[in-house]
Amino acid sequence: MYVVERVARGHRYLYLVESVREGKTVRQRTIKALGRKDVLAASGELDRLAASIARHAERSVILSDIDAGRIAARRIGGPLLFGRLWQRLGVDAVLEEVLEGRQFGFAVERAVFVATLHRLFVSGSDRACLDWMESYAIDGSEDLALHHFYRAMAWLGEEIEEKAEGGLAPRCVKDVIEEKLFDRRRDLFTDLSLVFMDTTSLSFYGAGGDTLGRRGHSKDHRPELAQLILAVVIDAQGRPICTEMVPGNTADVKVLMPIVTRLRTRFGITRSCVVADRGMISADTIAALEELGMEYILGARERTSSVIREVVLNDTAPMVPLVLERQAGDTQLWVK
Repeated sequence: MYVVERVARGHRYLYLVESVREGKTVRQRTIKALGRKDVLAASGELDRLAASIARHAERSVILSDIDAGRIAARRIGGPLLFGRLWQRLGVDAVLEEVLEGRQFGFAVERAVFVATLHRLFVSGSDRACLDWMESYAIDGSEDLALHHFYRAMAWLGEEIEEKAEGGLAPRCVKDVIEEKLFDRRRDLFTDLSLVFMDTTSLSFYGAGGDTLGRRGHSKDHRPELAQLILAVVIDAQGRPICTEMVPGNTADVKVLMPIVTRLRTRFGITRSCVVADRGMISADTIAALEELGMEYILGARERTSSVIREVVLNDTAPMVPLVLERQAGDTQLWVK
């Protein structure tokens, strides 16, 4: 059985019919005239009839409550996947450990998780995060309000040292969390014999950022905005170790050494090889790395001089010794 629509005297009527076979032909047999379509729709009789029939069906459901706003579809995949990773890395446990003794009056760990998830998916402000959160089913986030996100982010940036050396941002709660996460996965065979570092610029709107916010070379092509330089350090397995921030007008070449020095202090590094791109190479940087006894792999610009063409590019060996003459003295490198 099914419903058909027929036009008569300028009006549309609905009929409940069924198909019946008579000999070799199939025809429609009217079971019930339901009435004028517009009248049935206006009175709600059609919806009530459909809902009544759906109650007795095994594979049909009426979703009218969605249009009325009483039912909302919420996504669960992202929170489940990254929630499991969050727990495996021990981020939730470390946050609760650092929060011990603090009375915030709301679930700070949940606010940090939601903010992290938001930045992984779409990024944006804390206000945008609050709206985005409504489309996702995230355990423990039901009571979070906008000011909770503001307070959680302020706590992560809460300074625990007045001033840092080398132009780096002062140590804050975020640094303590990074160190505790590293300690959780550290064992007898864990080392930082090879670390990779790169930088990017992050521009921002509005007030604030008086310490780090400066105008400089913008990698996201927004030179009119204040920015900071974010340096990310990862280990040989691609796992993040830490991040550091410096004022936005700091050249890449001046970033490497302060971070190397702080890495040795924060994580007890005795031997390590630093890998960085060509923007961080300079005679002073190389001399400082040599003085610290640090191994390094630094990218070098491919020059058009005969030294590079004939000595380096034409040699098939994995590494080629090269001495570059500089005003401060010769620098001996292994290049490829």
